[in-house]
Amino acid sequence: MRIAFAISAIAALAACAVAPTEPVASMAAPAAPAAAAAPKTLEITEASFGCIRDMTAVRGFYVSNLLGNIDATVAAANAGEGAKYPVGSVVQLVPGEAMVKHPAGYDAATNDWEFFELDVKPGQPAKIRVRGTTEVVNQFGGNCLSCHAPAAQKWDMICEQTHGCLPIPITPVMSRAIQKTDPRCAPTALADDEKAALAQLAAFLGAARPAAGQ
Repeated sequence: MRIAFAISAIAALAACAVAPTEPVASMAAPAAPAAAAAPKTLEITEASFGCIRDMTAVRGFYVSNLLGNIDATVAAANAGEGAKYPVGSVVQLVPGEAMVKHPAGYDAATNDWEFFELDVKPGQPAKIRVRGTTEVVNQFGGNCLSCHAPAAQKWDMICEQTHGCLPIPITPVMSRAIQKTDPRCAPTALADDEKAALAQLAAFLGAARPAAGQ
């Protein structure tokens, strides 16, 4: 569904911040076993990104781990006082945006996160439109790092409503509706408030496009 990508682009304007829908549970992230050494490089391809709803839901966003260490990623996401995400962690609020955690030393400015803008279409792997660290600017001129950098250090650059990031014009209902309309996922029914939220966000998108082109 084309509207899914169009709306996810609006989320990109705010550099994919996350809006929580319920309190954060207090949970300390377990230390990685000494024998499980992280790789020096992390291979990321378009096949690394699938249906967002196949990931693990944490409040209003989704997480996964490209190295299979999902338990540690979920623990970091649920840590009430913050935690450093393990290598391979993937965090997504909307289908068209993602951030992936690389091994230590990848890029100090981003706490070793890499940002992605994705083009998602039915029945196809995601196409990587833009990827990188400090220089990633989406089609509306928003820089991912500039949005995530204000997050308090303990949150490892993950944005939620109380983490210090600037607010974004996407409500929890809007993000839930966008997630449900990921064109790579099996169709699912939208509630009336979700349909209204998509219409509102589409109108915002239409108003934003002329300004973006100036």
